[in-house]
Amino acid sequence: MPLTVAAFYRFLPLDELEPLRFALLAFCRERGLRGTILIAPEGVNGTVAGQKATMGEFLTELSRRFGLTDEHLRLSTAADWPFARMKVRIRPEIITLRDEAGDPLAKTGVHVPPEDWNALISDPSVLLLDTRNHYETKVGIFEGAVDPGIDQFTDFKRYVEERLDPATTPKVAMFCTGGIRCEKASAFMLEKGFAEVYQLKGGILSYLERVPEAESRWQGDCYVFDGRVALGHGLAETDWTACFGCGAPLSDEDRAAPEFEEGVCCPACAGTKSDQEIAALRERHQRMIAGEG
Repeated sequence: MPLTVAAFYRFLPLDELEPLRFALLAFCRERGLRGTILIAPEGVNGTVAGQKATMGEFLTELSRRFGLTDEHLRLSTAADWPFARMKVRIRPEIITLRDEAGDPLAKTGVHVPPEDWNALISDPSVLLLDTRNHYETKVGIFEGAVDPGIDQFTDFKRYVEERLDPATTPKVAMFCTGGIRCEKASAFMLEKGFAEVYQLKGGILSYLERVPEAESRWQGDCYVFDGRVALGHGLAETDWTACFGCGAPLSDEDRAAPEFEEGVCCPACAGTKSDQEIAALRERHQRMIAGEG
């Protein structure tokens, strides 16, 4: 039976985080769930996998504790465990921007359902903006979208301040994997004076789930932060893998490149590691082949 994978978030005020962390971790471990949950004063964010029956109990618990509904949740499947263990961590933010201007509890952009997204981004006056990191855009992106080329989400605010002008960019439509980054990004842009800011409701995952492939404006697959690496239309698993040395997503072309060494390095990180690091990675890879690690 395939595993159920739940990706979720909700911005809401939370306190007494350490007891909450302990309770969530115990609940998940008792049911054999695996994944990562982040909690912060501003809310909850996570991706968790498990058997269908126990995931049903988990979703009920999320609803009880955080008021999560289908609006805050994306479900998909996995043929094998996409996570090695269960972790619950306390963070200052559930998605890191480090700027008070990006407060989703104060305001956000207009949430556009996937079914209405194509019509919005067909408007030539709309700037279609990806809020994800550059290694994610390598796997897939919307046709005509601007890739800011950032290494981490905290760089997004600098891109906006240095490269975009509210006076000449009246309409912005933004997207990310599941919607959480757009909550902060849209709040930040509204605070900086952008007049009309729209965001894809439920993110790329919702779009790939609900928009027929024949009508899709999405090109490629969608990078996800778990062992599946990427999902395609219908949220189907793909043949993308990840470099063990740096975590970069790997296509068939990447794996065929001379710089690629299984379990050690890929074209993105070849030449960046010390001899000691390479030796350690090779040793670990051999242990894994032998079933020892």
